[in-house]
Amino acid sequence: MTENKPETRPSLAPQKGGLLADRAFSWWTLGTGLLVLGILALILITTVREAWPAFVEMGFRYVTERTWDPNPAEGAPIFGALSFMYGTAVTSLIALLIAVPVSIGIALFITELAPRRLRGSAITVIDLLAAVPSVVFGLWGVLVLAPILVDFYRGVHDVFSGVPVLGTIFGEAASGRNFMTAGLILAIMVTPIITSICREVFGTVPQADKDAALALGATRWEMIRGAVFPHSFGGITGAVMLGLGRAMGETIAVALVVGGSTNLSANLFEPGNTMAAVIVQQFGESTGTYTAALIGLGVVLFGMTVLINLAAQRIVRRAEARMRGGVA
Repeated sequence: MTENKPETRPSLAPQKGGLLADRAFSWWTLGTGLLVLGILALILITTVREAWPAFVEMGFRYVTERTWDPNPAEGAPIFGALSFMYGTAVTSLIALLIAVPVSIGIALFITELAPRRLRGSAITVIDLLAAVPSVVFGLWGVLVLAPILVDFYRGVHDVFSGVPVLGTIFGEAASGRNFMTAGLILAIMVTPIITSICREVFGTVPQADKDAALALGATRWEMIRGAVFPHSFGGITGAVMLGLGRAMGETIAVALVVGGSTNLSANLFEPGNTMAAVIVQQFGESTGTYTAALIGLGVVLFGMTVLINLAAQRIVRRAEARMRGGVA
């Protein structure tokens, strides 16, 4: 009669080598996270230091003055960033107003409606569009799109010329290089980015949630509105913020189509400029305080981006609390 030997089970106690590896991994991840924060801090410190002469010379007027005149006929140079801040905000807003609905629609089509054979081709086209260099978009915009849009802009102005507010927003168009054209080019550029992230976010929605909504009699749109959007709200906001950052920081493409004018106007069909475009247009010919003022535009752009992201995080937290039944 054979004697039954007790089963030998692997020890669950932590091994010495495993503890060391786990501790090393923890320190490594902490170090990489702190490295990113350190790099951001160094960028901010060095740019503020380089821009400080312009900040001292202009004071708070740097962000409230609309005039930018580095080489006046007489008197001291004037460096006012307000017109460029306005141009950056307007072109980015136009881009988001166009790109966000289109991107969400494309992402929903790929994840919820498109046949399996079509999904791969659609994803490939979107990825290829994201890989196109920005200078190509800019050249296409200034050589092809802008001349075509002049007559369209004039037609829109004729339609809305007698309407309050809209008549001012859609004013006369002297050329195709203006705020609206820059916004359209930016919309084309950020659409692949927002689409790709939204597609990944929509793909994380549990299939059980969608099946449950359909089983309760919901239509496909009601299922998307009740199951997909609430689960994906934070991810959609992150995608929009990433697209906004790309739009606000774009240089070459915007510089080619925005018109290059220091202009603060409600007319979207007038030429203007953005902070990033001004830097790339004028940095090569600048010296001294002029250079500091251009670097200051980068500091202001950095600050605007941070404030917008903080506001977006607050909005997401409040919205998610409401969706979960919490008190905002």
